[in-house]
Amino acid sequence: MTQRETSWNIALLQTHIEVGEPQCNRETMQRWMEDAAAAPIKPDVIVLPEMWNTGYALGQISELADPDGTEIRRWVSAFSKKHDIHVIAGSIAEQRDGKVYNTMIIFNNKGEEVGAYSKIHLFRLMEEEKYLAPGEATLSFELDKVVAGAAICYDIRFPELARTLSLNGAKVMFVAAEWPHPRLHHWRTLLMARAIENQMYVVACNRTGNSGSDSFFGHSMIIDPWGEIVAEGSEEEEIVTGQIDLSLVDQVRDRIPVFEDRRPQLYGNGMCE
Repeated sequence: MTQRETSWNIALLQTHIEVGEPQCNRETMQRWMEDAAAAPIKPDVIVLPEMWNTGYALGQISELADPDGTEIRRWVSAFSKKHDIHVIAGSIAEQRDGKVYNTMIIFNNKGEEVGAYSKIHLFRLMEEEKYLAPGEATLSFELDKVVAGAAICYDIRFPELARTLSLNGAKVMFVAAEWPHPRLHHWRTLLMARAIENQMYVVACNRTGNSGSDSFFGHSMIIDPWGEIVAEGSEEEEIVTGQIDLSLVDQVRDRIPVFEDRRPQLYGNGMCE
């Protein structure tokens, strides 16, 4: 196995997002990505936050969303190939088939798109369901022969999703988010729970800064399969970095054989088989 199949250096771009300003946000994100790529310890994987191209400008989202994600796909693909870095391109507002989706796009270090995931759980507290269409499928994908899974913000409140990803072989779940105050305790607790119960890494990038009456607290996190925090951001803009040891997933799963001890036939309807 190569080193990239056993460990990854991660960079989480915990940034402020200008609502309704896609060109400004792209220019800002490009600077942050270039800075991350030039760091003394070069990342294997860069992760961006949720809806970074438009923010939650839901009233204008049909006009602001990237048609089919074409422009962002072209740019991120070129970046990942140039710098030999996998990019979890956060999520973007993507216009597709006459609807707008909150979509995470993943590129490997060769510039190839290896998956796209549209958020399946829309957050009614922010009236997402009035402006966005829900995705209809989960996503597992491979980077360096390692299976990973995708989740966006509100998704982490649904343990069924994380369990489905882990049952499909995911050793890492990548999360893009815009998670605000006053729910910092929920954010940290849910991320740690998803890591512990599924014995996988959880790598979560949250935005920071203010948007209208909402204040976003950052605290992007890398959590190992024991639920231990590898790295955690502050509430300020920053690049949060950490290394994950992918072999630890198998060690933890061998030590406490949760998946072998499951009894799905007793869990009732709607639970993962």
